Amino acid sequence: MMNWCYGGPPLQAMGMGGRQVRVEPGYGNIWDHFCVEFEYAGDARVMSMCRQIGGCTNRTTEYIVGTGGIACPRKGVINDLKGNVTWKFTGKQTDPSVQEHTDAIAGIRSCKPLHEGRRIAESTLTAILGRMSAYTGREMKFSWAMNSSKLDLMPKDLKFGPLPVRPVAMPGTTPVV
Repeated sequence: MMNWCYGGPPLQAMGMGGRQVRVEPGYGNIWDHFCVEFEYAGDARVMSMCRQIGGCTNRTTEYIVGTGGIACPRKGVINDLKGNVTWKFTGKQTDPSVQEHTDAIAGIRSCKPLHEGRRIAESTLTAILGRMSAYTGREMKFSWAMNSSKLDLMPKDLKFGPLPVRPVAMPGTTPVV
């Protein structure tokens, strides 16, 4: 969502997180919470937080806070800094998960397919960038992750069955690859 709002991927990310609850071997090496600050062009900062911990409040919302107000694209509203609604989307509300499929099917049927490959790849790399920063404890540049990183997340053998579990990442120790 933020890559779309800011017209492209972040310049860099700095993340942190850990394993507080999902620590048993059955969970592999994954962390159960992250917090990442993404920096976009123009010194715009985006804070992204997530957790996979039962019994906690869950929320999926984006807020863009500026000097003139607060926008919440998911809710379709912009408020001034006093909380007064200054703009509200009044068009037809559709479920984004349904709309993306509607648009894809319409593109196929009209022989005008959507070209979302770059946007999807950049979005995926944005998430990987945040995780790389958290796992290593280092600030990471998007351009470095895109052009210089040697991180390979593919299994050595593509076959059914159990996969070896990589060690649990330890910030300050896990190498930048």
